[in-house]
Amino acid sequence: MALLAGISLVVVFILLLLIGVPIAISIAGASIVTMFLIAPFDVAIFTSAQKLVTGIDSFTLLAVPFFLLTGIIMNQGGIALRLVNVAKLLTGKLPGSLAQTNIVGNMLFGSIAGSSVASAAAIGKVMNPLQAKEGYDRKFSAAVNIASAPVGLIIPPTGLFIIYSLVSGGTSIAALFLAGYLPGILWGLAIMVVAFIIAKKKGYIASAATKVDSPLKVIWDAVPSLFLIFIIIGGIIAGIFTATEASAISIVYSLILSFIYKGITIKQLPGIFREAVELTVVIMFLIGTSAMLSLVMAFTGIPDALSSSILTLTENPILILLLINLILLLIGTVMDVTPAILIFTPIFLPVVTEFGMDPVHFGVILIFNLCIGNITPPSGSALFVGSTVGRVKIEEVVRPLVPFYIAVICVLMIVTMIPSISTWLPELFGLM
Repeated sequence: MALLAGISLVVVFILLLLIGVPIAISIAGASIVTMFLIAPFDVAIFTSAQKLVTGIDSFTLLAVPFFLLTGIIMNQGGIALRLVNVAKLLTGKLPGSLAQTNIVGNMLFGSIAGSSVASAAAIGKVMNPLQAKEGYDRKFSAAVNIASAPVGLIIPPTGLFIIYSLVSGGTSIAALFLAGYLPGILWGLAIMVVAFIIAKKKGYIASAATKVDSPLKVIWDAVPSLFLIFIIIGGIIAGIFTATEASAISIVYSLILSFIYKGITIKQLPGIFREAVELTVVIMFLIGTSAMLSLVMAFTGIPDALSSSILTLTENPILILLLINLILLLIGTVMDVTPAILIFTPIFLPVVTEFGMDPVHFGVILIFNLCIGNITPPSGSALFVGSTVGRVKIEEVVRPLVPFYIAVICVLMIVTMIPSISTWLPELFGLM
């Protein structure tokens, strides 16, 4: 019966996805159908409904909608332009300085907004017109913006690490936050190297548009925005407040800052709150249905079966990690990051812990892999937004993205094979 239920779960889930049913509904539908094979009708319905509710009954999960709201406020509150000006200070003398500014701008803004889509839209809208005016190829400009957009999903604060912490059985959020810094920065630096090489080849010199007349004023204007990161991360590491409390503080801080910058008005708040609520409902329903799926998979023994199958293929940790990376890269191209974390963490985490990998290190590898899917066809959200903002077709920008894909995957391999890149900072602060 367990085998039949497991087959039913996979088949129904895939069929629902193929006919265009939203992923959260597909997860719920497949889980309920499978529960009917495991338990009587009334027990199946009661258990499914109960798991849907208890799956989101978590104080820690409150941080997700709070950080979402913070990102929306920051996106509309005049933060992006100030961070772009800081990026100009850092990259203004490099070949292809406008492209380099775009990358650093995405790293700075993304780490605050916590969204690849918000970064691709906000920074792209500022930088793409400047690059077009300086004669940059539109496809190159769009590729740079797209390739660097997901960095903010890895550099904290980010809700993805909070979701992974919940699914992985309570991995330290503070440790995960610190673990994301170096891999995220390496992603950004890899994109900068590729952009540097292409800019030299195409003759894109340092642009006058990146010249800053008053560096001290630029830094002074951006310090309040950047200080939010220090408040959140510093407060969590020092034990002053939890990640959830930090997310609530970030809302108040970002609102005050946006009002000071006159980026938003009181009249805009209902629209901002509505957008945050709509996103929260989608994510929370997805988390709830994924909790149902986890229960069903536990009954059917799918995680244990897959773990055993992988370990049967080889006992070489390097080969296992390469296989997991390949699977996650493929999954990331067709599935959003959040549901992929919820579904595949229970499957792969037992495998890697079997040969001694720390859950913090695996969390970084998992999210790094899936974030690459944000910029790859057929369903990469940052790819679609970046193409729209850059005024190019998706099929036109994929080819210029290839060198960036190669660079990011090389960084992924380095992060995978060298655990200290992820664990050094958490260990330094005594969190591991």
